[in-house]
Amino acid sequence: MASEEPSARERGGRDPDPIVDWVRQATPYIHAHRGRTFVIAFGGEAVADDRFPDLVHDIALLHGLGVRLVLVHGARPQIEARLRAQGAELRYLNGLRVTDETALACVKEAAGVVRVEIEALLSLGLANSPMAGVRIPVVSGNFVTARPLGVIAGVDYLHTGAVRRVDHRTLRALIEQGSVVLMPPLGYSPTGEVFNLSAADVARSAAVALGADKLIFLIEDDADREAGLLAPNLLARDVDALLGGDCDLPEEIAAYLRAGAEACRKGIRRVHLVGRCRDGALLRELYTRDGSGTLISAEPFEDLRPARIDDVAGILELLRPLEDRGVLARRSRERLETEIDRFVLTERDGLVTACAALYGYPRDGMGELACLAVHPDYRGGHRGNRLLEHIEGLARTQGIEQLFVLTTQTAHWFQERGFRPAGLDALPMEKRALYNFQRNSKVFIKPL
Repeated sequence: MASEEPSARERGGRDPDPIVDWVRQATPYIHAHRGRTFVIAFGGEAVADDRFPDLVHDIALLHGLGVRLVLVHGARPQIEARLRAQGAELRYLNGLRVTDETALACVKEAAGVVRVEIEALLSLGLANSPMAGVRIPVVSGNFVTARPLGVIAGVDYLHTGAVRRVDHRTLRALIEQGSVVLMPPLGYSPTGEVFNLSAADVARSAAVALGADKLIFLIEDDADREAGLLAPNLLARDVDALLGGDCDLPEEIAAYLRAGAEACRKGIRRVHLVGRCRDGALLRELYTRDGSGTLISAEPFEDLRPARIDDVAGILELLRPLEDRGVLARRSRERLETEIDRFVLTERDGLVTACAALYGYPRDGMGELACLAVHPDYRGGHRGNRLLEHIEGLARTQGIEQLFVLTTQTAHWFQERGFRPAGLDALPMEKRALYNFQRNSKVFIKPL
C-alpha cells in the first residue's frame, strides 16, 4: 500500500494552474462524449429559477462540444400556479395525478409557455453572454404516442397517460442534423387526444428508444446524496432494494430512481441523478472522473478484473511514483508485459485506480501478494481491501495455503489485515534466492 503522493512543489516543480489542470483532466471526456446522445430531464422548477440561464449555458456548451441532446422538461409549478388562479388543484390518488378537463387545459398552457422560455434562452447570442455567436436550432413536436392510464383500483385518471411509443427515427434524424430536441410532458393518441405525462416516463422512454448513451435527471436537491441516502454509484438492483426498504425518499427522487433502473434494464448503460442547484453540477458530472451526482448502471461502474496487455501503460503510471519513492520494487515494462496475467486491477473510466499481483509457489503451498497499490486520488474507498480479498480468493482456488508479502513502509496496513511477521527462512527457497538485501524488506505471512 502507498502513502499520499507528494505535491508538485514538493517534487521541485511548480503547482499546476487549476484551469489548465481541469481542461487536461476533462479532455478524455470531451473526446468520449463527442457524437454521443444524451437525454437530459429537468423539472419546471428549474425553468422558474433565476439561475436557469446558467444551466442553459452549460447545456449549450455540451452542444458545442459535440453532444447530441434531447431535453425533456416538466412543468409542475407552472401547472399548479394556473390551477390555483382558477381555484382548482391537480389531484393525486395513489401517488398518480388525475388530470381532468380543467387541469389538462392548464397543462397545455404551461407546457407551451415553458417550451418558449427554453427556446428563447437557447437562442440567446448577445456579444456579452456565454452564448455569443452560438446558433442552436431547437425542435419540438409530437414525438410521443401516449395511451390513457385508464381506471386503476376504481379510479379513472382521465387525461393522465403513459408513453406508448416514441418516434425514434424522427428524433435521431433531427439530432444528427445538429438540432436540440425539446420534449414536453405531453403525449398524443391516434384518436387526437392529449395526455399529461410524467417527465421521467418521457425521458426514460426517449432514451431507450434512441439507445442513448446517457440518461440524466437534474433533480431539485442533492441533499439525499449528502445525507448518505444515495450512494455515488448504484446498480439497478440496488435501486430496487432502496425503493423497497424503509428509506424515506422524496417522490421526485423515487420516480427518477425507478425510471433510471428501468432504463438500465433496457440497455442504457449509465443513468445520472445530478442536483441541479449546484452551479456547474452538470459539467462536473460529465467532465470529471468522480462527478457530482449519483450514477445508476446495470453493471458495476468500477470493474475489478484481470489485467490485459493494453493495461500495462496504466499500471506503470500507477506504480512508477511508488517505485521512485522506494515503496515498491522497480519493474520494467518488459517484465510487466510478460507477467501481466498475474495482475488484477480496478478501473474507473479508463483509469487504473488500483492493482495487485499474485505470484504462486505451488510446491511450497505459498503465494506472494505483490504490487498492491491504490491511486492517490482514490484512497479511502476500500479498494485495497477489495483487492486483497480478491487475491486471497484466487490463491485459495490455486491451492495456496499461505500468502506472504514483502514491504518496506506499509507493515501496519498488512498486520491490521491478519498478516504476521516472519523471517526470511519462512519464504520459499526460490523467493529467498531473489531477496534484495539492500531494500531490507520485512516479511509478513497470512494463513489462508
